[in-house]
Amino acid sequence: METLTAVLERIDSFVWGVPLMVLILAGGILLTLRMRVLQFRKLPLALKWMVKNEEDGEGEVSSFGALCTALSATIGTGNIVGVATAVCAGGPGALFWMIVAAFFGMATKYAEGLLAIKYRIVDSDGHSLGGPFYYIERGMGKQWKWLAKLFAIFGVLVGLMGIGTITQVNGIANAVQAFFDPDKTHTVFIPHIGEYSIFVVGASIAVAAFVALVLIGGIKRISSVAQIVVPFMAVAYVAICLILIACNITAVPSAIVTIVSGAFNPHAVTGGVVGTMFVAMQKGVSRGIFSNEAGLGSAPIAAAAAQTKEPVRQGLVSMTGTFIDTIIICTMTGLAIVMTGAWQIEGLEGVEVTNYAFANGLPFPEQVSSCILMLCLAFFAFTTILGWDYYSERCLEYLVGGQTKAITVYRWLYILVVFIGPYLTVSAVWTIADIVNGLMAIPNMIAIFALNGIVVKETKDFFSKNRMKQ
Repeated sequence: METLTAVLERIDSFVWGVPLMVLILAGGILLTLRMRVLQFRKLPLALKWMVKNEEDGEGEVSSFGALCTALSATIGTGNIVGVATAVCAGGPGALFWMIVAAFFGMATKYAEGLLAIKYRIVDSDGHSLGGPFYYIERGMGKQWKWLAKLFAIFGVLVGLMGIGTITQVNGIANAVQAFFDPDKTHTVFIPHIGEYSIFVVGASIAVAAFVALVLIGGIKRISSVAQIVVPFMAVAYVAICLILIACNITAVPSAIVTIVSGAFNPHAVTGGVVGTMFVAMQKGVSRGIFSNEAGLGSAPIAAAAAQTKEPVRQGLVSMTGTFIDTIIICTMTGLAIVMTGAWQIEGLEGVEVTNYAFANGLPFPEQVSSCILMLCLAFFAFTTILGWDYYSERCLEYLVGGQTKAITVYRWLYILVVFIGPYLTVSAVWTIADIVNGLMAIPNMIAIFALNGIVVKETKDFFSKNRMKQ
């Protein structure tokens, strides 16, 4: 088993290594140049359209609902735990490169949203299906259908095997246990599984029940829940971080200097712990891509359900997801960690780093700060579970030709995995899910490069016809 784990970890390091980062960044840079920095020029318009739904558009949910569904999957434990991991491993400069990756990622996400609408299928009942599998098949041609199916297979595996289920519910269960029963004094023995805190058992039952209640209602219920929970949790988290920043306002200038300096000379900032700029860049870029999923091809699956007639409009709305996820939320987390010096505390890792930042930076008792972080983690992870079910179901729908029985069976299997997730600690399962998650990007980015001319043409045509909207 150790040999298998070692092999999988090497594969994981390769998949999420330099080649994939270069592929995704190159796509974002190409689109940025060809569309003359659209993600900066059109951001005000994108933010306006984000909350202003289009009238008479085809689709199942509003543009805002589709965005919230996509955000429900991207805003997860990575925004809290992942940022801490990146800053500790790559130094404060990793945050700078995370933001840079997100800036170019906005152009990629724009292209994904545009192509999702342009090549989607809407049946007579108004049911929408689209995403990389359809813009590969319909945009690149039938001869590339094998690549579309490959993406869909990866999407199903990612949702069921860990990214959308096991890791997220584990995050919730661990956060609940750490807050209510850190010493595991209240335990229960489960035959053939082991001894667990009653709070872990309670969390697994509660999360599975809530997930089932939402998923049974399909995309419209997922979207309805996402439209309430996602804006609430995002605004609440940013508000907490702003309180932390305001209470430590004098530390902001030095924190910014540390972040920028650490991006280009991490050795000087970290005292030699992080030796080269490449390490800071690699940690920041990889974490940024992993967090906002620009280039992975997941978000366009949700975008395809939007009630809109304009691919460009949905592309703009989609790119705000990367802006919110990484440039706002991840930056808030990173600033909190750097300002409070949490990244320099020996022995802390993952969520413990962010917990230290909250406990020492907020003007509340430590228990209150820990409770706030626990609730944020729980909400973030819960919505990620919902979002990835939708993604993986749509991938399965494409593979099986819309057979409802297969999708129903898969949905209940997904709920079952959520329920047993806290008791599955095999690292190999998580590593496989991580690998497949990265592999999704390869078919998607091939399509982005192949269809970038169409993205540019659609964009020029749209704004030429609608100059008053520029």
